[in-house]
Amino acid sequence: MFSQQRLLSRIRASDLCQRATPMSTAWQAIGWWETRRVAFNLIVGSAGTISSVLVVVVGIGSYFLFDSDFGVPPPLFALFAVVIYAIMANICYTGGWVAELAIRKAWPEHADRFAVLSLALGVVFAVVLTLSPGVVVGAVGLFGLIGHLLGVVHSVHN
Repeated sequence: MFSQQRLLSRIRASDLCQRATPMSTAWQAIGWWETRRVAFNLIVGSAGTISSVLVVVVGIGSYFLFDSDFGVPPPLFALFAVVIYAIMANICYTGGWVAELAIRKAWPEHADRFAVLSLALGVVFAVVLTLSPGVVVGAVGLFGLIGHLLGVVHSVHN
């Protein structure tokens, strides 16, 4: 059975989130976060690729199967959205080490534990958020396909 607590524990124990030695300076803490930024971007980017492929497949499928424009955005708009999303994800990632520096000032004895937990939670949240468009569009596409196969007609009255 899927356990969210077990998943979070596994992520916290991974090499990505481990902090073998306590950080003694702000620069060390920032360095710890920054050495993990590429891995974070690869993880979130992989989730984004999966989500994007699902949206495109559902869009193309709805066009050819139902003669329906499912609402897949134009490629230039989609590219712009992906770039903006990547920038925002990295701004939020930077917020992780900014928050750690604040915790380090207020409660220095908890800063290392906070960093490991916040990175793990941040990765999970970013992946779930990034996969959500693909999941929603995939579910809508699946329901549309089932409706089409069952002969349910959807009409819009003006």
